[in-house]
Amino acid sequence: MFSTESLYQHYLKHPTICTDTRSIANGCLFFALKGDKFDANTFAAQALNEGAAYAIIDNESYKTDERCILVPDVLTALQDLAKHHRSQLNIPVVGLTGSNGKTTTKELVNAVLSQKYKTFATKGNLNNHIGVPLSILSLTQETELAVIEMGANHQKEIEFLCGIAQPTHGLITNIGMAHLDGFGGFEGVKKGKAELFAYLKNHEGIAFINRNNPYLMEMREKTDLNKVVYYGTESSDTVSGELLKSDPFIELSWSSKAGSFQTEIHLTGAYNFENILAAICIGQFFEVSPAAVNAGLSGYQPNNNRSQITKTATNTVICDFYNANPSSMAAALANIELLNSTHKTVIIGDMFELGDESAAQHQYIIEQTERLHIDTLIFIGKHFYEVKQTHKGFFFATPAEAHAFLSENPVTNSLVLLKGSRGMALEQLLPLL
Repeated sequence: MFSTESLYQHYLKHPTICTDTRSIANGCLFFALKGDKFDANTFAAQALNEGAAYAIIDNESYKTDERCILVPDVLTALQDLAKHHRSQLNIPVVGLTGSNGKTTTKELVNAVLSQKYKTFATKGNLNNHIGVPLSILSLTQETELAVIEMGANHQKEIEFLCGIAQPTHGLITNIGMAHLDGFGGFEGVKKGKAELFAYLKNHEGIAFINRNNPYLMEMREKTDLNKVVYYGTESSDTVSGELLKSDPFIELSWSSKAGSFQTEIHLTGAYNFENILAAICIGQFFEVSPAAVNAGLSGYQPNNNRSQITKTATNTVICDFYNANPSSMAAALANIELLNSTHKTVIIGDMFELGDESAAQHQYIIEQTERLHIDTLIFIGKHFYEVKQTHKGFFFATPAEAHAFLSENPVTNSLVLLKGSRGMALEQLLPLL
């Protein structure tokens, strides 16, 4: 008879989890997850033949021998296994969510904490109902502290992920116009993200909050969260800071009870100032020395196409095309306006999951660009194309059309912002820049 405990005993002997037969590790546990277009039960025998110790399946038709563990539902089994594993680990877990800056902040926090601790941080953006369990199951007895990113596109999702990750500490980076369709509007976004604060409140956890963010302060008050560590620009904050420059990289001064310090980080965008402060605050809370905090920050090298500056043969490109929503897009546009360059180009793609707000938000972004001192404006995607009207700039319904245009009309000697939702795949334009 299947039980989570019996599966856990297999996991202790075979702690590597695989969900893709293209990357089977010898001796792993293969979880046969279902997708929209596939049923991994059909690959169970292949996974075993390629070295998996066991295959966890939920379709008895594919049970070939005792190495196939039949469960009622593979995804639920994976989630329950992760939850059980987390309950065996008595370590701090920092749960991190927000509309913008989650992954960058997670990487910064990890860069700081890893100066002192054996840390684990979510790989890439494995932050959903599958990614969070996989992240938790990557924690070992050697892990001293974990930073778990949690994403959501509808209410109750953060609450569910908290039940798996069981954070002892938490951070909401900000609240913005993201996933409006699934959350049911901006108020729904606030309600959904506040589920992290509610979890911390109910489990005696501690939240790190940017005192300068009125939405976060309002959410703290509504959840009656009282175990709070503040960061921001006020001297009364546990960690306070001042942005000194952001052209092209960020330099800031910061203060805590340990004293006053200054550091430079290889990130562009003034909007990253608060993400850096959050990392400093969490580092100071966990008693990472100021020198180690600065070492972690100065050694951080973004390589995830978020606020990443890339020098090409002919241009300087701000690679920020991993994702986009109206809040992050407006911040990126404000940033390029502040940067010094004799020629500036903005190439931006559609923003997804905005529901009924889509047309208005794309129109808003176009209007924002028209207020800036930008030499070349290029808009890509059907949402921008549908609201182009008589606006200035070049509009293309597809990335392929933009690719053809840039091939014939190359951008040279320019500072370029390349940003759009992940589904736009704007990285295909980078070789032309």
